[in-house]
Amino acid sequence: MVQRELLNTHRASAIGVTLAAALGMSFAGLTAAHAADSAALVGTWAGNGSISFSSGTKEGARCRAHFAKTGATSYIMSASCATASARVDQSAELNRVGANSYVGSFFNQQYNTGGQIRITVNGRSGYVRLSGEAGTAVFNLSKR
Repeated sequence: MVQRELLNTHRASAIGVTLAAALGMSFAGLTAAHAADSAALVGTWAGNGSISFSSGTKEGARCRAHFAKTGATSYIMSASCATASARVDQSAELNRVGANSYVGSFFNQQYNTGGQIRITVNGRSGYVRLSGEAGTAVFNLSKR
């Protein structure tokens, strides 16, 4: 029973970290309303944040994400995140919804879970918020 609860907590951590990474990378595309500025999202981003699990526990996390443009206002992301208890990989699809904001969905194949990501960009830095089945996460990322 305790091992099962610990495994669920680790899965939740991995999911939260994955979500955070997805959001962190998505925010880069929000840096501008112009095509030249939206290209700012394309590339690699990294940073730190925290994950709050649905169980009530909270962990620090670090993420690295890569973004590619797929359309006029759409992007895909692949990210890796780590906490003290887990390392996870995830993917996301994002759309620009404002001059400096993006919204999308992420998916973590390792734990078969997903959720929503929301990103706000300010220059080469961004604020990311993720929410999903396992909890929520917030990250501050910078373009590398």
